[in-house]
Amino acid sequence: MIRYSLKCAAGHGFESWFQGAEAFASLQGAGQLACPVCGDTKVEKELMAPAVRPARKQETAPSLRDPASEVEAAIAALRKQIEENSEYVGVNFAAEARRIHAGEAPERSIHGEARLDDAKAMIEEGLPVAPLPFLPQRKVN
Repeated sequence: MIRYSLKCAAGHGFESWFQGAEAFASLQGAGQLACPVCGDTKVEKELMAPAVRPARKQETAPSLRDPASEVEAAIAALRKQIEENSEYVGVNFAAEARRIHAGEAPERSIHGEARLDDAKAMIEEGLPVAPLPFLPQRKVN
């Protein structure tokens, strides 16, 4: 496995792992590499320095609370927006979403947790639901 630093034509930088140089070249030639920020398929390798650390110098670890990329910052902003403007209903999400949709509960924005089969059923029933790219705050280490 090899990790490459990549950059799209729009200038977004990101990293990805590949089985080897041939796998990267094959995916790049087929147009199957895309920027996770903007979706651009014009992706090139960036110049990389080997990850060599001096044996005697101890480095401080980066804070895991701070976003490490534009994507992480965007997801953190989305999470903040959702948590400030909706009610967390936990594992009762499917039942509460159905009650709101049927007019049995006050209409409001909610977020919570649902099993995959419940989520599929709600979509088939026409409920306006979407998966979120993060776990509820209580499940984060």
